[in-house]
Amino acid sequence: MVMMMVTNRAVGLQESNQSSVTTFTLLGFSEFPNLQAPLFLVFLLIYTATLVGNLGMIVIVRINPKLHTPMCFFLSHLSFLDICYSGVFTPKLLEILVVEDRTISFTECIIQFSFGCAFVIVEMFMLAVMAYDRFVAVCNLLLYTVAMSPKLCALLVAGTYTWGGLSFLTLTCSLLQLSYCASNIIDHFGCEFSAFLSVSCSDPYFSQMACLAISTFSEACSLLIILTSYGFILVTIIKMPSTGGLRKAFPTCASYLTAITIFHGIILLLYCVPNSKSSWLLVKVATVLFTVVIPMLNPLIYSLRNKDVKDTLRRLINSKLHSHSM
Repeated sequence: MVMMMVTNRAVGLQESNQSSVTTFTLLGFSEFPNLQAPLFLVFLLIYTATLVGNLGMIVIVRINPKLHTPMCFFLSHLSFLDICYSGVFTPKLLEILVVEDRTISFTECIIQFSFGCAFVIVEMFMLAVMAYDRFVAVCNLLLYTVAMSPKLCALLVAGTYTWGGLSFLTLTCSLLQLSYCASNIIDHFGCEFSAFLSVSCSDPYFSQMACLAISTFSEACSLLIILTSYGFILVTIIKMPSTGGLRKAFPTCASYLTAITIFHGIILLLYCVPNSKSSWLLVKVATVLFTVVIPMLNPLIYSLRNKDVKDTLRRLINSKLHSHSM
């Protein structure tokens, strides 16, 4: 229903403004013609690994009762989000690398941006929810099952999706108020926020301020939750009398914080830092990292650190090998 409203609004805007463009041409990485085929193969392999890894995580969590825990519940949603926002941009990126027709309609562009915006913001807060879950598990282990009740987990997930929906509606409506009567060439492989502003011929001040406000608020809130949670976790680990606990916990925390740093660092660069869009190549490479690469890395960083996940995966592989050898 929401996307139908956005689509109808986009169509209505085009009909009411005769000077508006109806299609855009995505340049992608056309400035490197010799790299089109290699980039296609690399991105195709990454996208395949993303789908296999994240779908595998969802299936593993569902089939193993030991994984019906709050953390794995959040991991399932993280995998779902990775599939979704990778699927918003990667197929179009693969398409424009191999075909000459690189056009995309205005309505398709708005929908691509809307979904991409929603999924990225939801994932931002899902990572914060997962950090809070780890804080409760490490610092309040005896009360973990009570504190992280199924009802609370559902409310936390619902809250992340609700804020993502409100954010994308606000930003999408701000973009729909602009006129697009300038060049229809977008120096990008997808309909990212700055790409819309680059082809607008009206004052983008409100859209820029809306994006800055939502991005900054979302970044500040999610990072505050993450840093506070991991701060308490590290303090608790340091106070542990057992050095074995330190050896196990520090690598896990380090891998989580590395993934979070990459994800948030790119978003800060693109949306919260003034004049960060001076290089379109930098914008495209950064967008590739968090729409193509990070969704592939998340299952490796988060899921394979879980012993029950690894055991379930090992049993599935062994059963498949055994069935093929029969």
